[in-house]
Amino acid sequence: MGLKILIHGSLGRMGASLKQAAEDGNHTISAGIDLGDSVAEAIDQAEIAIDFSHHSATPVLADCAGKKGIPIVIGTTGHSDQEREKILADLKSVPVVWAGNYSLGVNLLFYLSQKASEILPNTFDVEVLEMHHRFKKDAPSGTAENLLDRIQSASHRSDHQLVHGRQGITGERTDREIGVHSLRGGDAVGDHTVQFSAFGERLELTHRASDRMIFARGAIHAAEWVVSQPAGLYNMQDVLGLK
Repeated sequence: MGLKILIHGSLGRMGASLKQAAEDGNHTISAGIDLGDSVAEAIDQAEIAIDFSHHSATPVLADCAGKKGIPIVIGTTGHSDQEREKILADLKSVPVVWAGNYSLGVNLLFYLSQKASEILPNTFDVEVLEMHHRFKKDAPSGTAENLLDRIQSASHRSDHQLVHGRQGITGERTDREIGVHSLRGGDAVGDHTVQFSAFGERLELTHRASDRMIFARGAIHAAEWVVSQPAGLYNMQDVLGLK
């Protein structure tokens, strides 16, 4: 049985992708709303809400969803600490998935990279390489930074320093560094590789995104999962059973 889904932020780039992914999953869009539309009226027809709007708009949706007991999937970013605190307080009685990246493959890459970092000793040198389209304004990507955090979460790599690119006479590579490299060009949606290299062997973990629909499909997957969960805050590691 399909879900009745409210899309909050329906006019954004993700809005159209979410509609397509929902239809592909035999779900119904009960309403598609954006800034200025009435959330209170739209949420009455929904079984779950998916938020890809603006950080200032999420609190209104959270307030209504909490009062109506509607589960929610949040993909909006940029919330202040105060906004996040209010959102979570309003949603304490419902199940919530909140993640910055809904790609199933990327979230598995997070998990595998962390496990590899925990298992492989410091004799393995770590390098992280990411590539995005020529219009991206920040570097490294948020996904690369998440990977780096997970790699450094291993106790024996917690003191490793990040080295962003190399130029000139840098000297030999040390045992206490992690290389970070950002490539920009064309229309690349997003490629991320974590490389563990030792003498005689090299392990590479790579994810390549070629279609932004992966994020919409991941959000729909999260919605399908969270509707049957008890109240609480979850992320995509929970959705994929990786915890």
